Amino acid sequence: MAHIWRGVINEYAGYIPEHIKKTVVTLGEGGIPLIRSSAIEHRLSNFGLQAEVYIKFEGRNPTGSFKDRGMTGAISAEKAKGTSAVICASTGNTSASAAAYATAAGMTSAVLVPDGKIATGKLAQAIAHGAKLLQVDGNFDDCLVIARGLAENYNVGLVNSVNPNRLQTQKTASFEIVDELGDAPWVHAVPVGNAANISAYWMGYKEYSDAGNAVNKPVMWGFQAKGSAPIVDGRRVENPETIATAIRIGNPASWNLATAAVEESGGLFDAVTDEEILVAHRILSSEAGVFVEPASAAPLAGLLKKAEHGKLKMAFDELAQIRTGIPKIVFTSTGHGLKDPDWALYDVNLKPKEGSQPIKVKNSIEAVANILEL
Repeated sequence: MAHIWRGVINEYAGYIPEHIKKTVVTLGEGGIPLIRSSAIEHRLSNFGLQAEVYIKFEGRNPTGSFKDRGMTGAISAEKAKGTSAVICASTGNTSASAAAYATAAGMTSAVLVPDGKIATGKLAQAIAHGAKLLQVDGNFDDCLVIARGLAENYNVGLVNSVNPNRLQTQKTASFEIVDELGDAPWVHAVPVGNAANISAYWMGYKEYSDAGNAVNKPVMWGFQAKGSAPIVDGRRVENPETIATAIRIGNPASWNLATAAVEESGGLFDAVTDEEILVAHRILSSEAGVFVEPASAAPLAGLLKKAEHGKLKMAFDELAQIRTGIPKIVFTSTGHGLKDPDWALYDVNLKPKEGSQPIKVKNSIEAVANILEL
């Protein structure tokens, strides 16, 4: 009999705290299968590496990003408490998710976004779901300070990833990966902005392993954009800059949790340039068939960089001492390309991409056939 997916809280109820399950608010998030990419496996083979490569494409969630996994937990918990309004700071994806889930819960929502630092697709989503949208004269970190202050001093729920209920349901992505692969992958790469996602994945892998559902745990690799890499640089970035708006954050709220996840797993943090991100963005869309927003291409950019420099082979060699079989790599693409589609029209030098404009053709079969060289 076919199984109807019920959202991550109901599907993994045994791993979710009771207070979150009292009043479940779901849009059917999660239940996302891995995409195996032969194209990326072929690229790794050019570096002498044999591995199975899987994409956890979280752009398939209801509002088009991984944020929905955590938001179902945050909004459900707030609904159970009787909260009538929620607030968040956002570079875009959180705002869309918070607004959608608040609407589904019959709650009002307010969103603080950095002035001029949010993709139009994400802005439109928050507005469509009825959020009160405020553009703050500052960056994301400034927005989060205000959001925290409002939640501390007024009757409003803060649903950013500093809300621990977010991680409790966000961790379910790890469960899905293990359920599909039969064990944890060797390496799991994640884009890092506010740093909650890599923390949630590691939390999930540990819990599933402790419950006997996985034999192994992966090494966690986190990749930041070079112009916005506070964890890699070891210091707060006052004015973060990158085309990857979803990870343009200079002072991650979950910095300590993310650092612990990487250290405990034997993983690493590294930074990739905007150019490397755009190259990976093109590979995903034109070779793997997966259209992502720029931040979502950061982990692939990082994996290719590590493969080129021999670091991925070194990781495989170390893990082969405790694992058997062909290495498995998973990387998470956190948001759909329609969130920030303009970058698909430019090349890696930020110039209009060849073929980005339609070719004008006469209204005839022969004319179209000639253009297509049929």
